[in-house]
Amino acid sequence: MKLGKVEFCHFLQILALFLCLSGMNQAEFSRSRSKPYFQSGRTRTKRSWVWNQFFVLEEYMGTDPLYVGKLHSDVDKGDGSIKYILSGEGASSIFIIDENTGDIHATKRLDREEQAYYTLRAQALDRLTNKPVEPESEFIIKIQDINDNEPKFLDGPYTAGVPEMSPVGTSVVQVTATDADDPTYGNSARVVYSILQGQPYFSVEPKTGVIKTALPNMDREAKDQYLLVIQAKDMVGQNGGLSGTTSVTVTLTDVNDNPPRFPRRSYQYNVPESLPVASVVARIKAADADVGPNAEMEYKIVDGDGLGVFKISVDKDTQEGIITIQKELDFEAKTSYTLRIEAANMHVDPRFLSLGPFSDMTTLKIIVEDVDEPPVFTSRLYSMVVSEAAKVGTIIGTVAAHDPDASNSPVR
Repeated sequence: MKLGKVEFCHFLQILALFLCLSGMNQAEFSRSRSKPYFQSGRTRTKRSWVWNQFFVLEEYMGTDPLYVGKLHSDVDKGDGSIKYILSGEGASSIFIIDENTGDIHATKRLDREEQAYYTLRAQALDRLTNKPVEPESEFIIKIQDINDNEPKFLDGPYTAGVPEMSPVGTSVVQVTATDADDPTYGNSARVVYSILQGQPYFSVEPKTGVIKTALPNMDREAKDQYLLVIQAKDMVGQNGGLSGTTSVTVTLTDVNDNPPRFPRRSYQYNVPESLPVASVVARIKAADADVGPNAEMEYKIVDGDGLGVFKISVDKDTQEGIITIQKELDFEAKTSYTLRIEAANMHVDPRFLSLGPFSDMTTLKIIVEDVDEPPVFTSRLYSMVVSEAAKVGTIIGTVAAHDPDASNSPVR
């Protein structure tokens, strides 16, 4: 007769259990009752129950009732005068007893994870009088575990973050799998962890489930997120063990490892000389691959002939440098200005100073454009005297005006 894979597995488990129990106790052992039993006539007689240890392998799939063990009283001489009775948890519904021999069988498949043991009571009665010949005895049937539960990650899937550029071995997060099998019996609930996806960037401690960085200098600006698959396998990871998996999404958080850099070494802007004071002349921005506070910067004019004429401030929302006019412009007085502007990070991380400097310079040239201005009189007030007898058309004086523009166009 050929055995299927499942039946063969159960056969091996039952055989192993049998050999284990046989080695532990080849013969029946006695358990003396603490309470003596009194026969009629006030004669004190000490009785003993005798039985094997009771273990039942869970998930038994056979068609016949599973033999559990044998109850026996030393009063029983084997002549059929003693009747055995079973009561307690699962009596009759799960466990049955042969009233003549004391043999106990399980009639249903048992699951240790649902109930690990059953407490029952045994009685030995005189078959003729139906009176007990032994005090009632309590005993336990323990359900023996098999590896029928895979490890489970009850808190998965996981999300975690770790700073970019972290050293190898930096802890990221700990994952934990639980196994419903009996942790006190064999290796059915002994779990080891391994990483199925996420190498070579991350590793996992086999015993603890702690995930760590495995590569140095992981750069958020190159890749900011990784999807890991972690496996937990029972039987200490051996072949035949059951396994479960979970996913871990790891995000690299930003550090200030990128200096600001101007896209161009110089800029030029044209502005009309009539532009009012406090007007915006230009906006420039240094690029920074970092985010948040690590990308915040300040701007300042460090040199040039426009010091005092222009100023620069930062737009907190866009991190742009805003150049505005502080004094009126006059094309006829000066046609251009040159500014040297510096952009620098506000929050520099000392660990990454070697990647710096965390500032940059650019040149800004401002061209002042001429605006057609109205003629200007040579005097703001003229005083003239005329005779009351002067005739129409008499010249009483002259006024003069000139064009303030560079072209000095004739005034009419």
